[in-house]
Amino acid sequence: MKKTLLFLTLLSSILLYSQKKIKEKDSTQTAFNKWAVQISAGQLKGISPYADGYYSSNPGTFFGSIDVNSFSIAGRYSFSPIFGVKVGLQYEELRELTKNSLPFKMQQIGVSIQGVTNLNRLFNIENELNRFGILLHGGLKIDQMKSKTANTLTNSNFNKKELNGGLVFGITPQFRISNRIAIFGDVTVQNSFRQHFNWDGSYSDLSSNNMKGQSLVSSIGLSISIGKNKIHGDWSIIKPKEIKKIEVLNNRIEEMETLMNDTDKDGIADYLDQENNSVAGVAVDSRGKMVDLNKNGVPDEIERYISTKVEKEKSSEDLNKSTLQTLIDDEYIAVFFETNKTIPTNVSSEGLNFIRTYLKTNPNESVYVIGHADEIGTEEKNKKLSEDRAKATREILIKSGIDGKRLIILAEGEDNSVDKGSKKSRDLVRKVTFKIIK
Repeated sequence: MKKTLLFLTLLSSILLYSQKKIKEKDSTQTAFNKWAVQISAGQLKGISPYADGYYSSNPGTFFGSIDVNSFSIAGRYSFSPIFGVKVGLQYEELRELTKNSLPFKMQQIGVSIQGVTNLNRLFNIENELNRFGILLHGGLKIDQMKSKTANTLTNSNFNKKELNGGLVFGITPQFRISNRIAIFGDVTVQNSFRQHFNWDGSYSDLSSNNMKGQSLVSSIGLSISIGKNKIHGDWSIIKPKEIKKIEVLNNRIEEMETLMNDTDKDGIADYLDQENNSVAGVAVDSRGKMVDLNKNGVPDEIERYISTKVEKEKSSEDLNKSTLQTLIDDEYIAVFFETNKTIPTNVSSEGLNFIRTYLKTNPNESVYVIGHADEIGTEEKNKKLSEDRAKATREILIKSGIDGKRLIILAEGEDNSVDKGSKKSRDLVRKVTFKIIK
């Protein structure tokens, strides 16, 4: 009874300490594999009780004789990185292993349910042990014992059965041999509280051993982790909540920094900028669009520049035309597109209106309509995409009153002048530009 109380006290202390450590870690990672299958084989030794003349092994040897007579399979589920539960099925067959003993045979089939504690994580020694690990387990086991000992004058229980149950407690050192598989050794002690049989198949002495028995199982086996994670659940890297929060905050900061980029340097962050290709030095509104109060398709700053030049030059008409041609030929005027799209974006209406106004004002001139694409996708596909964008732009201008003969399509294909890995930079090259035909 004292041993039993000591066992229960020790098991309760370990479980309470485990729960405390779980709360302290407060892990937020649930991606580790929670399921594992354990398959093992080993030796069951019945420690007590025995009738006179029966022995489980040779009493003259230090470790006794070895016999593989215990086989088990168990499924384990981890509620947390530290604590889990396993249910197992065992088959065992005990017999004499020395000529000094009378012959006997005892078969036993058992079912167990046990709590499992990962000592690596309980004591924060994962890094020190690396591929090694230690599990502690304990719980309840119910067995059906069946005597296969031949009937004698003192033992007439052949084929008789009985159910008994008790507490089990064990330790499992293990070593991970691959990402998902570990080899383990296990030593388990069982105390049965309803064992009328001696291990030799006779009934125990009513005055001393009735309703009590002890056994020891030593085994080796494989632990196979089941789940999406590549690493066995007992060795998965678990990140505390604080680290997870820091990573989330860092990601948000990076996202904010990206949003605050100002590609065209007009003072308006890209996420608010509806025209992220505005001309340097030209005033923009709160949405990043070049200010055009008179809605004539030419930004006011450029108009003022032209007006100033007109006052100084004799041929204001030639100068105005030259400046507009420069804006067109140098690609200040463009029509932009989303990824894999051939419909211009909403902010492209100003570029289309600029070209339309210029061609209406200069009815004898024609332009090349030049399609471009970014580097995402195959070269052949992007060549076709750039052509389709040019055709779509030409069609819009035709429907707005421009003769199609004045709009000559060119497909430039991929534009590799920007960083392929930068989404914002790729936005600048998915476009249609124009060039005055000389």
